[in-house]
Parts: sequence; C-alpha cells; structure tokens
Amino acid sequence: MLNLTLQIKVKQRLNKLDSQDYDNIECWQIIEAFNRGQIMWCRRQLVGTNILKQGDEQSKRRIDDLQILLNSQPVQMIKYDTYYESLNELPENYMEFKRIDVYGTSECCKDPKPIVVYLVEEANIPILLRDKLKQPNFEWGETFGTLINNKIRIYTNNEFYIDNINLYYYRKPINIQITNCTDPYTGLISTGDVECEFKDDITEVLISEACKIISGDIESSNQYIMSNQQGENNN
Repeated sequence: MLNLTLQIKVKQRLNKLDSQDYDNIECWQIIEAFNRGQIMWCRRQLVGTNILKQGDEQSKRRIDDLQILLNSQPVQMIKYDTYYESLNELPENYMEFKRIDVYGTSECCKDPKPIVVYLVEEANIPILLRDKLKQPNFEWGETFGTLINNKIRIYTNNEFYIDNINLYYYRKPINIQITNCTDPYTGLISTGDVECEFKDDITEVLISEACKIISGDIESSNQYIMSNQQGENNN
C-alpha cells in the first residue's frame, strides 16, 4: 500500500481529512503511531491475545500473517565449561525466539549430528544439569538452552561439541517512512518512502491500530472505540 494512501486512510478514520482545527495530524505522528501499532499488533498475534486467542502458528491465518517476519541467522559460539555462548548479541531486529538448529559431534562420532535444543528457564539450569533424564545427551540428540544478557547459551555438560548453529526468530517489522517527513526515531528528514511490508489486508488492520493510538492521544473516544473494534474483529 502506498504511503499516500495510508495517510489518507488514517486521516479519514479520524475525521480529520479536511479539518483545519487544532487536531490536525502531522505526518510524523502517523509514522510513530503506525510503527508502534505494528509492534503492538505483532506481539498480540505471537502470544495469542487477539480476539481468536490464536498465537504463533496456531492457525493457517497466523502462519500466513507472520511468516514475513520469520528470519534465520547463523550464530558463532564460544565454548565454556558446561555450555556454549553466542559470540555476539541477538540481532538488532530480534523480537521473539522461534528455534535454534544445532549440529553436534563427540569423540566417538565425528560426523555432525542434529541436536534438538529446548528453550528453558535460567533458574532451572542446576536442576536440569543434575537430572539424568533431562541433562544434555548426545546419544539421544537432546539438550537445552537459555537466553541471558541478550545472548544464547546452549548446554552440553562437556558431553559433546556443537557447531553449525542457526537461529530462527521473529524480527521486528520494518518502520515506514514518508518522504520529506521528519523521522521521529532519528530526527532526520526522510529522503524516500519506506512502505509497509505487510500485505494490504494486514495493513488495513494496522491502520486501525494506528488510528486507535492517535485517537487515544487526542482523547477522541468515539474514534478510539471504532478503531479498536475494527482492528480486533479482523484478526
């Protein structure tokens, strides 16, 4: 959807298309509200706090809506006593963990073998390392990992070595930009349009999300209620 169309739709929903009163909406306000609305909408769909109570990949619609945000990236790791830790922090556009692919080797098995990694709570690490049924096991091809200090840890308990690591995650949506409008995140004038990357039907829902945010800011209760209902009922 073109940014010009997006702006017209936002102003139309707010009844400010031809208004000359103090509630005129500037382009940077539309940018900020739309980009914030994208994040809020994505988080609700991932956790399932939408009207259908469907979270990440719990229906074909959720898969179809969110697949554009799925990303993968190889990860370099450093070996410590009982675990490996990622060399770099999580990607800057990281939003939510999906899975991590790991291949491992041992002294008796030099051919890389796929290892299933379960994401667990950091508080349970000492218990899991002692539990014979849950501790890292190369023979069964299972281990666990945590997210800590914006990095990934994968535990081996010195039972095997790991390499060929690939992180799958949901990234943040790309922020829209409007030509000749001040970017509220950088304070710079945008030299070109950056359009919403979602397909048009989702963009329509995100427009309602942006209108809900703006109408809340200007204390326009009727537009807030209408935009909220339109956005949620189409999820």
